[in-house]
Amino acid sequence: MSSSAVDADSPDLVCQLDNVQGLVDAFTAVRWKRHQDAVIELSEHGIVLIVEESGCLQAKVYLQREVFIRYEYTAQARPRFGVSLGIFVDSLNTFSVPGRLSIVEIKYPGPDMQLLLKSVDSSDACIYAEIRTRIPETISWDYNFEPAGISPLSFTVKSAALKEAIDDLEWPGSSVQISLEPSPPSVTFKGEGHGDLQVDFMYYANTDLLISFHCDRPVSYRYKYKFLRATTSNIPSSVIRENRGSKLTIGRGGMLKVQHLVSVARPSTSHPHIDSAGYQQPSRIAFIEFFVKPEEDTTDD
Repeated sequence: MSSSAVDADSPDLVCQLDNVQGLVDAFTAVRWKRHQDAVIELSEHGIVLIVEESGCLQAKVYLQREVFIRYEYTAQARPRFGVSLGIFVDSLNTFSVPGRLSIVEIKYPGPDMQLLLKSVDSSDACIYAEIRTRIPETISWDYNFEPAGISPLSFTVKSAALKEAIDDLEWPGSSVQISLEPSPPSVTFKGEGHGDLQVDFMYYANTDLLISFHCDRPVSYRYKYKFLRATTSNIPSSVIRENRGSKLTIGRGGMLKVQHLVSVARPSTSHPHIDSAGYQQPSRIAFIEFFVKPEEDTTDD
């Protein structure tokens, strides 16, 4: 195929990114099974990728336009299309060369409504890919997150510690109970199966792990283990290595929101400010959010 076949007439979006691996890391973080569909929404503000399962688990990756080194958006409305997440990630991996910072151009739509990828930083060769898209399925449930009350119910824990705790709580077909206690300030993860296993994070005892804590009343909800594990199973190694924090918030009805931040800046870029939770403040960050519904038989104390 000639390279001219990749150039679509008047695309809705043309954008370029100089850290393909950062994008791979962000999308892999929400890929909890091999065959997984995603919905992509485009706007003048950036790109949002959404995946969900069973009406009980949903994840979103926010890529603000500042993430990209070029972002040209010309659509009148907000285009929305479905794509195979696995194929998208595998295609992006083709452009990620170890030891080399590659620039990839993403364009939508192509002549046949494809999502087009093309390398633009080499005069010797051009790598490109066409990914078939489809009419997206309707998102099956409302993921609007509402606070549980006037005071927030949230805590921030080191991502590595959170992943390790959830991995340790696995029982076949089990649930995990998450409890917050204001006095003494603590978070408890309790798994139930052939026996009980409990992991405690005490706020004042170890602020290196439990970085922040906000809770004014006891609260406890249970979540199906396979959905909870999906929120941490593919945390990028860069997040673990940089010792960042992940924020968990319990909303109205026990809806759990888990937030991670993944850098998509070039590795050589210096980051002028990192806050106490390990969060980088520059705009070249992918925001990742998971929403997990609680099991129905749980109650708020």
